[in-house]
Amino acid sequence: MAKTENKPKLIIFGDTRRDFVAEAIDDFVEFVRERARILANCFRGDSITNAVKEANFAVVFGGDGTILSAARDLSQTSVPVIGVNVGRLGFLAEFSLDELKKLFDRVTTETGLVEERMMLKCTVTGQGKEKLSSTAINDVVINAGPDFNMVDLKITVRGQSLADCVSDGLIISTPTGSTAYNLSAGGPIISANLSAIVITPLCPHTFSFRPIVISAESKIEIHPQRINEGTTIILDGQILSQLKKGDIITVEKHSGSFLVVNNPIRTQWDTLAGKLNWAQKPKYKSRQ
Repeated sequence: MAKTENKPKLIIFGDTRRDFVAEAIDDFVEFVRERARILANCFRGDSITNAVKEANFAVVFGGDGTILSAARDLSQTSVPVIGVNVGRLGFLAEFSLDELKKLFDRVTTETGLVEERMMLKCTVTGQGKEKLSSTAINDVVINAGPDFNMVDLKITVRGQSLADCVSDGLIISTPTGSTAYNLSAGGPIISANLSAIVITPLCPHTFSFRPIVISAESKIEIHPQRINEGTTIILDGQILSQLKKGDIITVEKHSGSFLVVNNPIRTQWDTLAGKLNWAQKPKYKSRQ
């Protein structure tokens, strides 16, 4: 058995609201008892403040939402995330518990499995004050909200006017988030390891406003021209802030990055095909 100092140091995250997470974490903790050192188990209430300084990996049990939340906590660190799917779709949570146990030694030693993903920084200012400043791993969404009239959002990129978006809202997505809400809204799939930003309108009031991919170095500003009482900005489906006319929304590439450990037995295209049925062949009738 390897010496203690050579064992991988882990932080554990888990979704307390999801069934079977507690059992999966207990199983994993028992499995790694002689294989790794657990610095903090956040599922049991531990703090990561000191643990992130020496941790090698964060193992996250739950669905993609759990990973997005953990990634924000780790956004200023260089701790890679191993996602264990105890949810439904599990697009970011690439491992089953059995797969992680089987591949544990490889996953914690093969540096080529760690992939860097870009993140977004979103800031909302109003009346000269900062109302919101946070990180998004998947997307920044502006939702029209009650009373459900279309909103008018003036979009500028690098100080240049891009469009007046009259629509039900807007999605600004990272490549990681391109297979989430962006894809459902008709936006393109972007390879997760690229550095780019996707702007996708929600049900625009014109056929000519199609999704656009821009450089990740671009700074986007959104100036609401007409909004509803309930118009809201939403980050990763988890952080919400109500918008007012006169607010300025700024979205740009975050200085940090989200490190994810890829499952070596499948590619991102396998995941697309297996979980979203992407590019599947038509189901022909068999000849009699």
